[in-house]
Amino acid sequence: MQHGKYRFIVGFLVVPLALYAVFVIWPFIQAIYYSFTDWTGLSPDFKMVGFSNYTRMLKDDIFWKSLQHSVILVLVLPLVTLSLALFFAFMLNVGGRRRKNAAVSGVRGSGFYKIAYFFPQVLSIVIVALLFQFAYNPRSGMVNSALKGIGLDSVQPDWLGDPSLALICVMVVLVWSTVGFFVVLFSAGMASIPKDFYEAALLDGASRVTTFFKITVPLLWDTIQSGWVYMGILALGVEAFTAVQVMTVGPGGPDYATSILPLYVYQTAFRDGQAGYATTIGVGLFVVTMAFAAVVMRLGRRDRLEF
Repeated sequence: MQHGKYRFIVGFLVVPLALYAVFVIWPFIQAIYYSFTDWTGLSPDFKMVGFSNYTRMLKDDIFWKSLQHSVILVLVLPLVTLSLALFFAFMLNVGGRRRKNAAVSGVRGSGFYKIAYFFPQVLSIVIVALLFQFAYNPRSGMVNSALKGIGLDSVQPDWLGDPSLALICVMVVLVWSTVGFFVVLFSAGMASIPKDFYEAALLDGASRVTTFFKITVPLLWDTIQSGWVYMGILALGVEAFTAVQVMTVGPGGPDYATSILPLYVYQTAFRDGQAGYATTIGVGLFVVTMAFAAVVMRLGRRDRLEF
């Protein structure tokens, strides 16, 4: 009987595991292999160069700039996005004033706000990046026009042309485009928390801030932790790459002020024709991503709370 059960389980797992190995594991192995070659990406001919690509990467100033910017994104984006999403979700679900028929409720119009917050998720990141690129235009953009309209004519920055502002502008776009997803996610989690918890805490004299940190955050911790990992991978992946590629000068400029590892991999492989070196940078990106996920999962580990 046991033998038949295991055979049944293996029969279900063999196909998905085989597909995972072919389409996920094998490309990683290929990337590591090509990182030890001088492959151009266009010619079938290449030769092994040992660790020379890794030595070059460690001496590459652009790589270190890109790594620095990627680390900034992976630290700042999850913190800002998840903090805003938690605050908005809390206000939409339990942050409103007391009403006659409900001691705990969200702010008025919470249904509309959920739709408004989620709206950027409907748009492609390419469209979002293009819209903000026009908004940041120093001459005719909406941002500088708004500043001029309120009398700040002297404050007209070149948002995407200033090395000290360009990366911040990109991060604003990424936060705006992703915060709505987590508002809906956290709202769903808060909806499953019994209202009795909040009502009892409020009757005992707890403030809204206290209920947020003592009830909401602990009971949503698993969701927050997963969201943190997801946001970190997003900051190191295609979303950040697309925003930088579409919005910035170069792209990656000015003066490599917005260069990040995914963009540098793309430019090295397809612009410079150095696929072997690009895969080396890709291996570095993989190490950074896995290290980030491991640190978040380790530091965020705590006893599971059930209700």
